[in-house]
Amino acid sequence: MIFWLAAVALAVVPLIPAVPVYWVTLLDNIGLAALVVIGLVLLTGVGGMTSFGQATFCGFGAYATALLTTQYGVSPWLTLFVALAVTLAVALALGFITVRLSGHYLPLGTIAWGIAIYYLFGKLEILGRNDGITGIPPLSVAGYQLSDSRSVFYVIWAFVLAACVATSNLLDSRMGRAIRALRGGTRAAEAFGVDTARVKLIVFVYAALLASVSGWLYAHVQRAVTPTPFGINASIEYLFMAVAGGTGHVVAAIFGSTLVILLKEALQRILPVLLGHTANWEPVVFGAVLVLILQKWPGGLWMFVERLLPQSLAPKITADAAPLPVRSLPARGSNLLSLERVRKAFQGLVAVNDVDLSVRSGDIVALIGPNGAGKSTTFNLASGLLPLTAGTVSFDGVRIDGEAPRRIAARGMARTFQHVKVLPDMSVLDNVALGAHLRGKAGVLSATFRLDRAEEARIMADAARQIERVGLKDQMLLQAGSLALGQLRILEIARALCLDPQLLLLDEPAAGLRHFEKQQLARLLSQLRDEGMSILLVEHDMGFVMGLTDHIVVLDFGMRIAAGSPEEIRANPAVIEAYLGASA
Repeated sequence: MIFWLAAVALAVVPLIPAVPVYWVTLLDNIGLAALVVIGLVLLTGVGGMTSFGQATFCGFGAYATALLTTQYGVSPWLTLFVALAVTLAVALALGFITVRLSGHYLPLGTIAWGIAIYYLFGKLEILGRNDGITGIPPLSVAGYQLSDSRSVFYVIWAFVLAACVATSNLLDSRMGRAIRALRGGTRAAEAFGVDTARVKLIVFVYAALLASVSGWLYAHVQRAVTPTPFGINASIEYLFMAVAGGTGHVVAAIFGSTLVILLKEALQRILPVLLGHTANWEPVVFGAVLVLILQKWPGGLWMFVERLLPQSLAPKITADAAPLPVRSLPARGSNLLSLERVRKAFQGLVAVNDVDLSVRSGDIVALIGPNGAGKSTTFNLASGLLPLTAGTVSFDGVRIDGEAPRRIAARGMARTFQHVKVLPDMSVLDNVALGAHLRGKAGVLSATFRLDRAEEARIMADAARQIERVGLKDQMLLQAGSLALGQLRILEIARALCLDPQLLLLDEPAAGLRHFEKQQLARLLSQLRDEGMSILLVEHDMGFVMGLTDHIVVLDFGMRIAAGSPEEIRANPAVIEAYLGASA
């Protein structure tokens, strides 16, 4: 509601005669910057991919329309589609290479191609070299030319408003959760079926297209295009706007753009009066202020505005939503998971040495052993997070060794992690709903145009059901980062259940839980077994394991030393020696 009231108030500004053209022009420039920064919020703030090349995509939009309108007389509105098509092709080509980089190589990659394309703009004869292209016609509506700041204001801000709504819709969707999951690392996201490489490319292209629209508008507002506004300095400024505003919020993109542009304008007016015209102090002071903001408020200044806004805690759950399709479980007692002579060597260290392990449908199997025995490594081999050195892994009669984790997840295998992997800034409900990623089909276009609501309601209803099932109903709307370690482990189990798996892999699920919480977890796992689900778990709590499992496999120094029922394992001399030592 507040967002729409602010939009109406903004729309009235150019109609007030007392508002100078200078201020309207500033608002136009803020709008043009905000389009780029909204894309950066999604790319960098939400997706975790830092880009120093967004101004380059503005250049593709600007030069495409400048060339077509001045040389070939094409209508400016038609050139928008050409500009987007050109940017799409370039972004796909650059993104295919860039998003596969990680760490500091990713921003370095964007700097490299950003500088290269900037110099390319200044060298091509068809683009006017460094002199650029002039004489670009203004936009027109019904024969009326939008040649001044007041008239073009509404076009610019209509695009900004549309970008805000579309991006907010995208984030509040199945694809939005997949994008947010990128910040938590690719392992957890892949384990629940997210094709992280594809999602990264989608975000990269989406941000590039918004920047292209900004460049297209810029060309028709300025009526001339040169390479200067599309260089590395402009890209750095856009990134500053995103960070200073608040990288996790769409509307903060407008706030950050306003902050940086007004700061620059103020410094240009104030510093010459205070310090004279003998030196250009603006970049020095501007940089110092931004460094102060980044050091003092690394989350951005939007948090001060957010505190003044009402917070909505209403759950996004539709009670009468149709249930999601349920996977059929294999016949009880059939062989579901088989590891045969599985080996994993890290150079000279053999972490898992020719281990055999099997899980029958409807059984709870425990994998135990001293610290460093290779239990979690075996888990990672079974779920596809690590490649095998030798051996085979089969699931439901099909070999899966060598398959990507997301494809294994699609077959019906869900897992938790030894070190909890949740998204602390997302609610418990959204974290659990990520587990149902493969149970939905809606893509980017469906999300941005809000055509995915029926499917989203079904996913959220199932996530809420799993949360209630594991006993976290009272924490459903809290941020996951506010939960205790034991609750986070239970959250991971709810997320895994949301995948509707045939086999549940639990890596130390009872770690950090109090006694009564372990009892509740044991009851939950027993209930799941009674429903026909199979469970493989790694655990150190022997009391928890012995009273729950049907079969136990013991590892020591990467080798299987025993296997059998809890009673057999409890009395096995090799197990006693591994845990207590030969003298005991």
